[in-house]
Amino acid sequence: MAGKKQAAIPPELKQLRESIDNIDAALIYLLAERFRCTRRVGELKASTGLPAADPGRESVMIKRLKALAKDAKLDPAFAEKFLNFIIAEVIRHHESIRNGGRPPLASSRPRKRASSNP
Repeated sequence: MAGKKQAAIPPELKQLRESIDNIDAALIYLLAERFRCTRRVGELKASTGLPAADPGRESVMIKRLKALAKDAKLDPAFAEKFLNFIIAEVIRHHESIRNGGRPPLASSRPRKRASSNP
């Protein structure tokens, strides 16, 4: 495509992209911190014999996050999907910790969560 002139990026688009890049970086660092905390939770659960999953807690978290999403004008269904993805990964980590750091068995893969919508 030699000889084609690339269109100049409008300044506002460049600024928006820089903001998005900064937000993405913040999200990664926040997720890393969250997983540091949940790793410790997994260690505590393993040492006390508690199960990796806590459906009651998960339900409360999903309800809370959906309300926060609604207040933030973010699609609550998207927030629920995002949180379910994170919860499934946390449970996988907890199972691995319980198994002495070995990957969880195929039969203990994260289950599909039902939507809390009626």
